[in-house]
Amino acid sequence: MTIPVTAARLRGIELFAELDAERLGWLAGAGEHRVLRDGEKLFDDGEQAEHFYVLLAGELVLSKRIGEREQIVGRHFGDPAAAPHAADKPRAAHQYTGELPLLAGGGYVAAATAAGEVELLAYDKDTFLWMLVRCPEVCRVLLPVLVWRIRSYEAQAGRRTMLEGLGTLAAGLAHELNNPVAALVRAAAEFDRTAAGLAGTAITWGAKATPGERAALDRLVAAPARPELGALAAAEALDAVADWLDSAGLPDAVDLAADLTVADLDALAAEVRPEVLAVAVRLLAGRLSARALAADAQAAGRAISTLVASAAAYADLGRAPEREVDVVAGLEATLRVLAPGLTGIAVVRDFAPLPPVPAHLGELNQVWTHLVRNAAQAMNGEGELRLTTRAEGPCVVVEVRDNGPGVPPELLPRLFQPFFTTKDIGHGTGLGLHLCHEIVAVRHNGSIEAVSMPGDTRFVVRLPAR
Repeated sequence: MTIPVTAARLRGIELFAELDAERLGWLAGAGEHRVLRDGEKLFDDGEQAEHFYVLLAGELVLSKRIGEREQIVGRHFGDPAAAPHAADKPRAAHQYTGELPLLAGGGYVAAATAAGEVELLAYDKDTFLWMLVRCPEVCRVLLPVLVWRIRSYEAQAGRRTMLEGLGTLAAGLAHELNNPVAALVRAAAEFDRTAAGLAGTAITWGAKATPGERAALDRLVAAPARPELGALAAAEALDAVADWLDSAGLPDAVDLAADLTVADLDALAAEVRPEVLAVAVRLLAGRLSARALAADAQAAGRAISTLVASAAAYADLGRAPEREVDVVAGLEATLRVLAPGLTGIAVVRDFAPLPPVPAHLGELNQVWTHLVRNAAQAMNGEGELRLTTRAEGPCVVVEVRDNGPGVPPELLPRLFQPFFTTKDIGHGTGLGLHLCHEIVAVRHNGSIEAVSMPGDTRFVVRLPAR
């Protein structure tokens, strides 16, 4: 017999341990409670990720087909104390799964099967993203585990290149999600405060205002939002509103000044009776504030959606089948994911329309990642990175160009040899360009070459179009 899912029970999950009772209650009700029988599969390797799972009780076995064998790559326990000792595995990593492919919009990187009865909560993608917004404490537990999982996959599967891409993606997500998530959290908190006072004000207004007065206030709320002001202009506008409220005998409403304009107040005063002006001002300010907060939340939500779409375009989690690939879209997704490391570098895009290329999307994006990152490192954080695409006969050509110091002529013939690197010890494996060559030439029947002189280094990739 399963135990009911309550806020108190969820507090025992490390991911949720710092949350208050209200949010724990929301999480208890927002997830789908599932019970798996022994041997029942939760998801398959490569299956499109649709849910984030929190393990309440039991054991999940993770397995992956590597070559001709199905290999166990991990185990998760609802009670981490029951797990065999693993020195480096975080306790929290046992109690949830699915966050990595869900964020990247890919498939699960292993199959998960119940060993005995398993009890869990399943959160769909929208609920999971809202969980990150509403519960920032969850991010503080989730992100270190995300990094640990990536490192663990490296050690177990030996696919370092793909997982370096996942590491870049995780770092990019963490960096890029910070601002929109903070904006959503801030907007939600402000909206709670605004809504608390708005309900009572609306009731008072409904009882005192005439139909004409209510219509006048509704028109003001529906008017287009004012344009964003600079810091000086905003301060002057705030002072003007405060003076207006003081002269109107409403000094206790000065705290509402930030949400109003003198034009709003003049229009409102002309339409309502003096005896209801105070409540009208408060209601107008509250509704305008709520509208502005909703707009902020929508903008942050669009930013998160754009980021998730870019992550999905960037990474195939596991080797995807060959398909028609938009090379320019892959370059754009790569630039977005690598943006935190391109600060100070002028990125120039010279993209011509291209036919689609039959390719493995994730592998090509590994190539673009290596070439762009190498160029940025060669320029030491400043300079011009130019990406060019063009159609050339039956091929698509991608050129990654930087104006760094260049590669000495005697070293150019060795650039694509395994374990050869021009970087300092500890800063390069010597496999990056070799693997780029393998992906382009062996896996995609294309070619990659390097041309370099001081101030002008170009890597030119040619891929056969369909």
